[in-house]
Amino acid sequence: MEGLDSTCFTESSKSFTVSFSSCTNLPQRCHSTSTACPMLTKIKPRAAAAIRSAAPIRLLATQANNNSQQLIALNKPTYNTRQIVSEIEDVLATAAKRELPSHIIEKIKQIPEKHKAANEILTEVNDLLFQRNNIQKQIKAYMKEKRDIEPLKAEQIENRNKERELTDKYKTAEAELHEILESVPNSIDPSVSSTEQIVNWLNPRGQYIADPKLEHQNIAQELGILDLKQASVVSGNSWYYLLNDGALLEQALVQYALKLARQHGFKMALPPSMVRSEVSNACGFKPRDTNNEQQTYSVGEDGKLCLTGTAEIPLAGLGINKTFQESELPHRVVGLSRSYRAEAGARGKDTKGIYRVHEFTKVELFVWSTQTQSVDELEKLKEFQMDLIRSLGLSAKVINMPYNDLGAPAYKKYDIEAWMPGRGTFGEVTSCSNCTDFQSRRLQTKYKSLKEKKSLFVHTLNGTAMAVPRVIVAILENFYDKASKRVAIPKVLQAYMDDKQFIVAEKSIF
Repeated sequence: MEGLDSTCFTESSKSFTVSFSSCTNLPQRCHSTSTACPMLTKIKPRAAAAIRSAAPIRLLATQANNNSQQLIALNKPTYNTRQIVSEIEDVLATAAKRELPSHIIEKIKQIPEKHKAANEILTEVNDLLFQRNNIQKQIKAYMKEKRDIEPLKAEQIENRNKERELTDKYKTAEAELHEILESVPNSIDPSVSSTEQIVNWLNPRGQYIADPKLEHQNIAQELGILDLKQASVVSGNSWYYLLNDGALLEQALVQYALKLARQHGFKMALPPSMVRSEVSNACGFKPRDTNNEQQTYSVGEDGKLCLTGTAEIPLAGLGINKTFQESELPHRVVGLSRSYRAEAGARGKDTKGIYRVHEFTKVELFVWSTQTQSVDELEKLKEFQMDLIRSLGLSAKVINMPYNDLGAPAYKKYDIEAWMPGRGTFGEVTSCSNCTDFQSRRLQTKYKSLKEKKSLFVHTLNGTAMAVPRVIVAILENFYDKASKRVAIPKVLQAYMDDKQFIVAEKSIF
């Protein structure tokens, strides 16, 4: 039963373990009274009934020196192994479209073989469990008849030794299989192609002319609202101080985005910026990318905690082991957090100023939906982002992103790129993705389907409401007037900036 790992049951004072993690013959939980499941045919009816009613077992890590148990945050992922095996050619085609490294694709090719091998070992283990029960019955019968039970005891010991050996072998095979399954990306929406598709323009212009004199870092430092030099002394490259109206502009952007989100029915959360690494991994954010470049900041020597690159991660974590009622969906939350990216500084011209930095403020939208709602919910996220960027007066294009720009969790993704004349190009200011059940299978987030009469995995979606530094870059480069040496503040932000209409040069705070 996919979703269960292994469960211990006791019968006749003897405990035994049945492992479920590679079973693909039954869905989440077995409600059948048939003998279809190979793991239930060879154990007593009472034990089989217990297994059929078992809920997914929470993983426990036992401390070595005492009897206490420390609860780990996550259950094991519920991979759709059966579907992956049956559609392995499609899975490989998807991996190739996403341009995954060849060594990962080669591993994915091994899934059917690894799955078969693990199930064969599991069958042997369950055969031994069946034999053990028969031996136990014989021992009881022999004892009543006062017959010699020593040969049976010897057989019992041999059975247990074989079972332990095969169980260890199965655990190894299962771990190898799960390691590969973890690298399998989400499927791809049919509307996605190999190239970018511009689906809309916001505040379009007749022509787009680059002007290096409008580089945001020069404008910001001239106005006294940005200090990169001192930040490099304090923290290193790709860190920054926002000062005076620069700091006020950040707060204005945040408050404006939060207000719009609340008006659209999003409930507000202030999530932690540090999470368990296993939670980050489950959301598709690995410590290193497929090219082995560092992505996240690990905290502590054991690396069990990390700083989040987006509030998407802790917001998704709100749904760990949760089952929604269908009537509660879609469920929308907006989160505000500081975000941390370790890869800043390795992108050439992107390292100038604050376009790509290690730490920044971000307002994030997150949605849990039913499996039939997620397509529409993605469009709603996109429309929200379009309205926000349009209201700031920025000229931008909305893009249905290509195969090779989708992260592993994303089924489909839209980016909005705003024109930045100082950089001489369009730059990403928002992104929204439909991750379908990629994250929910790893976080065990479900809903009770009225139609299916069972629990299904929710679909999760995420979107940027405000990536502050990127939008500041766009505002400075688009609304700076060379003659007056001031920046026009978008009208929708003025109420959050003491009703100022312009950002003008100010004396440094020192």
